[in-house]
Amino acid sequence: MSTSSTLKPAEVAVALIEQAVAKHNTRLDKTFFKAVLAGVMLSFGGLLDLVISGGSAGLTASNPGIVKVLGGFVFPVGLVMIVLQGFDLLTSNLMIFPMAALKRAIPWWGVPLNWIVVFFGNLVGSLFFAAILSKYDGLMTDDPYASYVRSFAITKAITPGWYQIFLRGIGCNWLVCIAVWQGTGAQETFSKIIAIWFPVWVFVSCGFDHVIANMFSLSLSIMLHSELTTDLYIRKSLIASLIGNIIGGLFVGLPAVYFYLGDWHAGGMRDAEEARIERKDSGPSDSEKSG
Repeated sequence: MSTSSTLKPAEVAVALIEQAVAKHNTRLDKTFFKAVLAGVMLSFGGLLDLVISGGSAGLTASNPGIVKVLGGFVFPVGLVMIVLQGFDLLTSNLMIFPMAALKRAIPWWGVPLNWIVVFFGNLVGSLFFAAILSKYDGLMTDDPYASYVRSFAITKAITPGWYQIFLRGIGCNWLVCIAVWQGTGAQETFSKIIAIWFPVWVFVSCGFDHVIANMFSLSLSIMLHSELTTDLYIRKSLIASLIGNIIGGLFVGLPAVYFYLGDWHAGGMRDAEEARIERKDSGPSDSEKSG
C-alpha cells in the first residue's frame, strides 16, 4: 500500500472492494441500524439545505441560481458524517457491491441482500428525521419553510417526467460515487472532507435526484400535506431515482474494475469482517505481536 497521502486509482478500487467484503460479512442487524443512522445523517444536510433555500424567498426571486448553489454547498455535511462514521448509505453500496461481485470477492446474492437491507434502513432513518426532527418539533411547519417544502415537491416529483427523474438519478449517483471514490483515496480527515464535498455540492446545486435524500424531503412534503401523494411519490420519484442511481453507481464502479482490477483476485479477503479489515489497516496490536 502506498505511503502517499492519496491512494492511486488502483489502490482505491481495491479499498472499495475490501469495504464491500467487510459490509457483506457484517451482521444484518448491524447493517440495518447503520443504514438507519445514515438516513438520519443525510437528512441533517437535507434540512440545512431546506432552511437556506426556503428562507431565501427574496433572493430566489432575483437570483435563483445563487440560492441553489448556497443550498447545495451545505448539503454535503450529511455524506461527510456518514463516511467518517462508517455508516451504510445505499447509493455508495450501489457502486461497491457490484465491483466486489464481479471480482468474486462476494457472492452475487449478497448484492441484492445488502441493497434491500440498507434501502429500508435508510428509509426508516429518513422518515424518523422528517417526522420527529423536522415536523413534530415545529422547525418546518411554519412559513416560509412549510410553503417551500410543499412547492419543492411539485418541482421535484410532480412536474418532471418519469424519464427526467430517472436521468437525474443517473447524474446524481455518478457524482456521489465519485465523491466516495475520492474520499476513499484521501488518507486524512480534512482531505476526505474536501474530496467528498465538491461532487456532492455539484449534484445538489444542479438538481439531480438522490433516492435517499428524496426520502427525507419528499416524505416531509407529504407530511405537510403537499400535492404529492405517497402513491405518486413511489411510482414516479422513488422508483425512477432508484433505477437511475443504480446506473449512476455502475458508471463509476464498472470502469474501475475494467481499468484497474483485471488481474486482481480476492484471495484471503473473502471471509474478512470489519474488525479484521481495521486491524489489517492499522497493523497488529501488541498482544498479537507477543502472541
